[in-house]
Amino acid sequence: MKISSIARFWFRRGHWRRWIVGLVGLGLIFGLWFTRNAIVLQAASTRSVDAFFVLGGSIRREIYVAELSKQFPEVPILISRGSQDPCILLIFQRTQAALNNVWLEKCASSTFTNFYFSLPILQQWQVHKVRLITSQTHLPRALWVAQILLGSHGIWVELAIVPEQGVPGNQESWLKTGVDVARGATWAIISQFYTPKCNKIIPLKYVNLSTWQQSGFQCEYQGRVKSD
Repeated sequence: MKISSIARFWFRRGHWRRWIVGLVGLGLIFGLWFTRNAIVLQAASTRSVDAFFVLGGSIRREIYVAELSKQFPEVPILISRGSQDPCILLIFQRTQAALNNVWLEKCASSTFTNFYFSLPILQQWQVHKVRLITSQTHLPRALWVAQILLGSHGIWVELAIVPEQGVPGNQESWLKTGVDVARGATWAIISQFYTPKCNKIIPLKYVNLSTWQQSGFQCEYQGRVKSD
């Protein structure tokens, strides 16, 4: 069938009207959702931080949040794919910070999956404003993905940058940033209808240091690796 014949068929049947009505309807729905979400985010930005979210990649971030938790013991902490469990436990014990409000998410394997698996946890906690803890070597990628993905669910992101020592845990490139931002934007839509599950969420207070000492482990310390 020629292009001209196809065009006449669509116009004669009125299919173009249905497509226009459908597109206008989708545009209105998206516009209403975007406006509502912007209002929710604006309200969330004025609230107090109700969760600390640590991206794995440097033990300095875990040292930072342990010190921070002493000032705000009521704020829950989620550490996504951080250092080995006993290393984090030792940090909190040596800092004399409480363990009851700290959870370790162990499903993530990349920056994108940090947010992919942690978003449902933050939603379950009814978080409206989160402090994202990372380092300069992880920017702007981590912040942009957080603002897109968490922001699409009405969670305001406040950034805390931890200085690195030693070899940084992240090596950024604009290609990596572009890919993760695109994945974040796509998942911002899909996550409105689907919630992934992580079956490796460990309360820090349940980490058994004796068991780990029997099997052996290594902890990074200010950019170096230290055996415990």
